[in-house]
Amino acid sequence: MKIKGHKRISFDEAITNSGLEESRVMERPINSSVFAVFLWVTMAISVLMLARTFSLGLLNGDSYEKRALANVNKEILIPAPRGIITDRFNKPLTSNKPVLSVFLKISDIARYGELQSVLDAATGVLRLEKAMVLDSINVAINASAADVKISEDITGETAITIKDLGLNSILVEQDYKREYLDPSLSHVIGYVGLPTREEMAANPEMTPINNIGKSGLELYYDNELRGLDGKKVYLRTASLQTKDVNYARAPEIGGSLGTTIDYELQKYFYASLKKNMAARGQRAGVGIVLDPRNGEVLALLSIPSFEQNKVSEYLTEPNQPLFNRAVSGAYNPGSTIKPVHAVAALKENVIGKNTEIFSRGWIEVPNPYNPDLPTRFVDWKPQGWVDVYSALARSSNVYFYAVGGGLTPNESSAIVKGDYSADGLGIEQLIKYWQRFGFSNYTGVDLPGENKSPLPDPVQKEARTKTPWRIGDTYNVSIGQGDLLITPLQLINTIAAIANGGRAYTPHINLNAAPDMVIDVSDLLPEITEVQRGMKDAVYKPYGTANTLSGLPFNIWAKTGSAQVSLNTKTNALVVGYGSVDSSSPQIAILVLVEDAKEGSLNALPIARDVLEWYYDNRLKKD
Repeated sequence: MKIKGHKRISFDEAITNSGLEESRVMERPINSSVFAVFLWVTMAISVLMLARTFSLGLLNGDSYEKRALANVNKEILIPAPRGIITDRFNKPLTSNKPVLSVFLKISDIARYGELQSVLDAATGVLRLEKAMVLDSINVAINASAADVKISEDITGETAITIKDLGLNSILVEQDYKREYLDPSLSHVIGYVGLPTREEMAANPEMTPINNIGKSGLELYYDNELRGLDGKKVYLRTASLQTKDVNYARAPEIGGSLGTTIDYELQKYFYASLKKNMAARGQRAGVGIVLDPRNGEVLALLSIPSFEQNKVSEYLTEPNQPLFNRAVSGAYNPGSTIKPVHAVAALKENVIGKNTEIFSRGWIEVPNPYNPDLPTRFVDWKPQGWVDVYSALARSSNVYFYAVGGGLTPNESSAIVKGDYSADGLGIEQLIKYWQRFGFSNYTGVDLPGENKSPLPDPVQKEARTKTPWRIGDTYNVSIGQGDLLITPLQLINTIAAIANGGRAYTPHINLNAAPDMVIDVSDLLPEITEVQRGMKDAVYKPYGTANTLSGLPFNIWAKTGSAQVSLNTKTNALVVGYGSVDSSSPQIAILVLVEDAKEGSLNALPIARDVLEWYYDNRLKKD
């Protein structure tokens, strides 16, 4: 319809006009502070998000990744094989046998509530004690360790039985068992075992899956021999089903250790010592061979020995097979100490090299309380007139009573010819020379458990026994008895010093160790030379106590000894000596000690001869 006076308007025009009308409406601008607030809020949120991303991804990324993986994947450490120990000719003395071992995943025990099932498997299948398993778990928890080993070297049948249990927290994995070549080496090489709670606390790097050194070289060089554990990852689905197994890190073997030990010599010495002792019903002894030119230990053995993978069977043995008598035992040296006392007496002008003392078989010390009952100190037999050379060769006790403790007036004028100081060395001078020859110090051998017995001390003895130090006490230590105790290793190193003109080196077993002088009494060389003559007479004179060694095909110097122990109810036999092909440089020093040897040094001499002969035939002669 058309209204009069108005123009018709189309639909498009209406829309256009409507837009124009709206465009004429006045606009109100937004306040600028709103934009500023919005900008700052946006920037703050962005910074927080970036910081959180940085924290999660970079600073704590490893931690959260491990946590995430732990919720889905299962990781277990794989023990690394230990480094190989070899003898001086590169013969392996240890090896690593691949075995199957049983491990517990500590976190999974609680996660799956499997503690009782684990204990049932350990006691029923593995025949372990429940208390031991619980203790292993506690050790791992206290050390924040993820895994713990509870059984080693299981059979394939046992492995299948364990796996068939379907427990999440008990695993059978590849492992290595330490194997040892020969029981003759047990005290040198030592053995390994799982760490104790105390060992874990002392060394945070240890884990309860690692076998660590417990004695011998295994303990002393444990850090070098231990390898780097590997890591195995069980990849699992969200429902915790294993879909793949990967090595995140392969185990790396530990460093090797070359030793100075001559295995063939060690084995022969061990067999000879054991055979001769068994023939006489003796049960304990020591054997040591070293090179006096540099301190290299060629053989070191202690009997009884033990099997290194069955240590628990020896813990209660009365003869203490786990005790290393060579480095930890303290013994009266008996007459083997006399070369040191002869050096001291010559140096201090107590005697001259031609001074003679008569041994009728004893000397007497007057008894001030009862003159009719003097105290008698005996020789092992009447020796007649002896000088320093024959006193060493014959091992005269009377001579060394006079040298060490002096002679009372009733004896001195009657039994001495030549220069002599009737006061003798005295205990203070004896202590001084013991210290100079290394008896008050550790030798420094690279084996754990070395002993150093305190030297006799008159003040301490009086405080302990409430009796003063008397001349008889000095007489006793002058012949290596009484309060004088030293280790076999200290004794042979002293003999090495005499052999080597006054210098001895730290006994060592690491083949790469440089010689390190531990005794230097080279200023005593003139006196040592005279003593060397007496030790040679002990072998080559018909009356020498070591004359049994005279038939050997190279030069030998020796000193025998017998020490009464256990209130004189037992006798320990000793022989010390050294040998050289050309007399210019000693090439071998030897010590043999037999406990409870009823015939004294006669028990030790055949062993020393046997070993020295083998060494000449198989080493010196070939060289």
